[in-house]
Amino acid sequence: MTSSIRKVFQGVATRPQMFRLFDRHVQRPNRWDGDATPLYAGEWFEIAEAEHDYMFEILPPLWIRGSMFAMREFLTSSVTSVFFVPRIDDAIRYFHAYCDLSDKTSVEIMRVAIIDRESCHIRAMTRDERLEHIWSTTADDYRGYAGARWPAAARGKRTVLLYGRKEGSFLKLLEDLTNDEIAAKLPVQLRHLPSPIAA
Repeated sequence: MTSSIRKVFQGVATRPQMFRLFDRHVQRPNRWDGDATPLYAGEWFEIAEAEHDYMFEILPPLWIRGSMFAMREFLTSSVTSVFFVPRIDDAIRYFHAYCDLSDKTSVEIMRVAIIDRESCHIRAMTRDERLEHIWSTTADDYRGYAGARWPAAARGKRTVLLYGRKEGSFLKLLEDLTNDEIAAKLPVQLRHLPSPIAA
């Protein structure tokens, strides 16, 4: 597991989607073993104003800094929810991110990364964003983790259920999906988005 800043959902999450996205890794093996900080730290997605305000009112925030606030309850020993309200291209937008507060720079790095990513004037998705969106939106019954029947190198990696014409349904590692398989798993409106152009 590695900590990296990653967008995990395309579009504005509804309240049920938001709560589901808060723990996208609920089914992971050995859930209560080890430090889950690298698994969650760096994940972010967009929400609506109503969801932002709802989360602000649940508990007194841990801190408020300008247009950001952090949740008092931690997901892991050092990772908690941070909510951002940046102005991007003259629009006020709302985001949730998991930041590792043991790193004093993590919140500002996250804020800048979100603004940079969302300032793109053309709707686009990277391959990783497509895979993360698929994982985020696949029902628990159709996603999981490679177990003992898989080769040792694959064990513990994320899997999704696919439907083949001849072979019927089968599991495949999320990271190994082909472009055609990715397109089939994405909603129609996301299938043909271009990849972002590197700056």
